[in-house]
Amino acid sequence: MAGASSGAGRDTDSGYAESFAWRSSRTVSVNQDASLLSWGSGSAPSLPSVDNESQADTMSISESLRSSTASINSSLYHFIQENGRTYHRYKEGRYFLPNDAEEQERLDLQHQLFIIAIGNKLNIAPIPDNPPRVLDIATGTGIWAIEFAIQHPRSEVIGTDLSPIQPEFLPENCRFEIDDAEDEWVYSEPFDFIHGRALMSCFNDPAAVVRQAFANLAPGGVLEFQDALFPMNYIGEPPRESALYRWNEKMLEGVARLGRSWSNAQNYHRYFEEAGFEDIVEKRFYWPTSPWAKGLYFKTVATYFQEDMLMGLEGVSLKVLAGLGMSPEEVREFAEEVKKDFKDTSIHAYLTVTYIYGKKPNRTTAR
Repeated sequence: MAGASSGAGRDTDSGYAESFAWRSSRTVSVNQDASLLSWGSGSAPSLPSVDNESQADTMSISESLRSSTASINSSLYHFIQENGRTYHRYKEGRYFLPNDAEEQERLDLQHQLFIIAIGNKLNIAPIPDNPPRVLDIATGTGIWAIEFAIQHPRSEVIGTDLSPIQPEFLPENCRFEIDDAEDEWVYSEPFDFIHGRALMSCFNDPAAVVRQAFANLAPGGVLEFQDALFPMNYIGEPPRESALYRWNEKMLEGVARLGRSWSNAQNYHRYFEEAGFEDIVEKRFYWPTSPWAKGLYFKTVATYFQEDMLMGLEGVSLKVLAGLGMSPEEVREFAEEVKKDFKDTSIHAYLTVTYIYGKKPNRTTAR
């Protein structure tokens, strides 16, 4: 899985109505009974358990997902070409993933994965119906910010990213800015809700980003992060000889050589506490790599997660594994092996994903 911090521009000639019709169709791309996707009275699903019965019932989920996937036209601007992919030009190299049409489509699919995992919601934090000012950092294609603006028409929603990839035609209460959330924040007014998602690939110092978010929230304002805890885990003995296991290990080594860590999400609770947040709530969810797990909830999430990774595996691997001396051809060949493991229901791997939020104290003396 990868973050949503960069991209290339979309073709907006089709107009406002068609743009929103497409986005709306993506939010209901799988026919689903909400009660079957719930996890009971608990705060989150328990660890998935292996389904030893036929996988035939997952076919309708998979086919529904694939038939709903729309192609995205793009006009590539503000980009760098490398290994047949495009990357952001502003602060070139800050973000590892490409920003072409293929990656944009994956990011919008990943958006559905994040909201389906929590019952078709954009956030888990308890917030007012229309928080006056909302900020979405590393907004990617802008789909979260746009949907939030539509659902909260009296909120002012700002999305920031390294690349100008967002649509031209937007709700009147939504706008986007090119910005790096690790730079000093210079907003003239505080926010009431700040959201960040899939930030694993984005920041050198996520604790500093949390501190800046705290400083730029109004008293009582809320920060919510939604992110992955990398590497993946397994039910039973890890398949150490598999390409999937080796990919996880190589990616950890590669990002370390690039001066980053993809394990920062395990520290989010501490970062929130140290920044001064209170009433911190963290919930963890589990995304199987294939429909090996029991239950419609896990099979649906697995279908989306698998498609997300099949679409993005090459893109997320090219720059990172190049740091280990692998050529683009070697990376692509290795990625094909890993994709086979994502489809292998005998490999019981899953990704842990954390949704965490905290509130800035109402006391005006809070730091």
